This record gives sequence, C-alpha cells and structure tokens, in this order.
Amino acid sequence: MKTYKHLYPAVCEWDNLDLAYRKARLGKRSRPPAAAFEYDLEANLVELRRELADKTYRPGRYHSFYIHEPKRRLISAALFRDRVVHHALCNVIEPLFERSFITDSYANRAGKGTHRAIDRAQQYARRFPYVLQCDVRQFFPSIDHAILRGLLARKIADQDVMWLVDLILDSGRGVLSEEYEMQWFPGDDLLAALRPRGLPIGNLTSQFWANCYLNPFDHFVKRELGCPGYVRYVDDLLLFAPDKATLWGWRRAVVERLAGLRLTIHPGAQPRPVTEGIPFLGFVVFPDHRRLKRRQGIRYRRRLKSLLQLYAAGEIGIDRVHASVRGWINHVRYGDTWRLREAALGPVVVV
Repeated sequence: MKTYKHLYPAVCEWDNLDLAYRKARLGKRSRPPAAAFEYDLEANLVELRRELADKTYRPGRYHSFYIHEPKRRLISAALFRDRVVHHALCNVIEPLFERSFITDSYANRAGKGTHRAIDRAQQYARRFPYVLQCDVRQFFPSIDHAILRGLLARKIADQDVMWLVDLILDSGRGVLSEEYEMQWFPGDDLLAALRPRGLPIGNLTSQFWANCYLNPFDHFVKRELGCPGYVRYVDDLLLFAPDKATLWGWRRAVVERLAGLRLTIHPGAQPRPVTEGIPFLGFVVFPDHRRLKRRQGIRYRRRLKSLLQLYAAGEIGIDRVHASVRGWINHVRYGDTWRLREAALGPVVVV
C-alpha cells in the first residue's frame, strides 16, 4: 500500500485554510458563529494557521442536541473554527483515500449521495431475486479509535498529520459515551470497556472516517465473498444474491468480519425476496417502482403545516415556504409519488 509523507504543510497553507473556510460556511453564512468568524476573517485565519503550524491548536467544546428524524440521534456540533480545521484536513487527506473506496459506497462522497444509492439498489433488485439488508448497531458510537487510527496510519506516514488526527479524535472522546451500549467480543477483558470509541455525528471528519473504517469491509464483501450486488450508505448494507442459502452464508461471514471492527448488526437481518420491497434511505424500493415511506409523507405534511402557520403569523417569508416545498419535491420525485405530491400540496393555498 502506498504511503504519503510531508502532507502537513499543505494542511496549513493559506489557500487551503481559505478554501476550508469557504466550505465550512456553505449554507451557514448568516448564522452567528460563521458571521463572527467572517467579520475578522483574515485575523482568524492567520491565528488558526499559526496555531496549526506551531501545534498549539486545541479544539473547543462541542454543542450537542438531539434530532428525532428519522430516529433519535445525538448530534454534536464543533465550533466554527474547528469545522474550518476539519475541512482543511479533509481537503488534503480525503483524495488519498477516495481512490481506494469501492464504487458502490455512496455516503458523503462527491458525485454519489442518496438518490444514486437508491438507483443502484433498484438496478440490483432487477437482477437478483433476494436481498440481505443489514444495518450496524450504534455505528458512530461504536467506532473504535485504535482501529480507526491504525487504518489511517497505514496510508498516512506523516506524524504531524496524525497528531492533528489524534487531536480531533480525542476531542470527540466521550461525546457519545451515553449513547453506547457496551458490546463484548471474544477475547475481551474488563479493560475493553475503557477503549476510546465514538465519533461525533456532526463532524465532517466523522463522516469521512466512517467510510475509511468500513472500506476494508467493503472490499471483503466484493472480493472475498464475491458479492456481485452490494450497496452501502454509511452503515446501511444491501447484499443481493440469486438464492437465500448464499445470503445466509454471507450473513455469517458479515457478522464475523464486522466483529473484527468491534461492530455488530441488528439481529433481525435476514434474506428476503426483493419483491417485498426494500426500505432504504426514506423509500421502499421494488424492482419496478419506488414508494416514499409513509412516515416520510406524514412528517412533511406536518412540517408544511407548521411553516404555513409561521408564515401566516408573519414570522417567516414566503420564500422560506417555497424553498421547503421545492426541496421536498426534488427529493420525492425520485419515487413514484405523483399522487402523494398532489394530495400533500393540492389543498395548500397561500394568501
């Protein structure tokens, strides 16, 4: 495997930090943390560059909150200046790993995304009669720092970059401790409960490192198992095959291989016909059509009702309502949702 040295100067370069700032502010420019950083932009970038160069940089505290869609999750947001550092690091090291990722890994990668993952899943559903769908239990809280660091260090031979990696890893240590339910694996002793683990879901680095963490597993599925139809989006895995017996064998192998990464899957995962529909990324995917999950439609109707009430009270402008409707239509149009859109939006009258 090729290793890379002398990367840290590129992380600290002015142009890279400026690019990192511009990426970090996308969609957040009007928010107070981003606006405050931009108010004295040059001085803030100079200070950040100096701290990185002399290794006095230290991440700040996370702001944590829960979201409940599609399920309850703890989101931990880093300070804006720390998000700039995350982008600066990923600008340099992400391309080194990107070329080793398999084609059918779709999360947090340029040119991929949910809709392409759904397209691919439907293509495989048309080719194979059975699917095994697995999702990893407590994925982000379970990611083991020692294993992740080892995977990164196999490619990054720059100790200064690894210093920054360690700093970011340590800054998120314990953030998800309350979300993790201890899992025991063969050979564990009592000290296993003290292993540093967990990546804050809100970090750009966490999304990228999640792909790095499961990349060896992806290659195991494709090369060693020989699975011809495989799709992964973060921790949601789809394996397609011509018969159930093959998928049951692969399930045992998947459980064993993931245990080496200190990960487990939900126990209910079992092979089933693709004609039953595959619940995947907010849709139910069939070989010849797709439906939006019912709860997704109900949730948006409630959201739209709330927006219309805010608009009627003069608390938001009509542009905010239009943007929400356009965004929803752009998403659900990837399914067979014409009647759903008509039912949800047809009765809406804005005056």
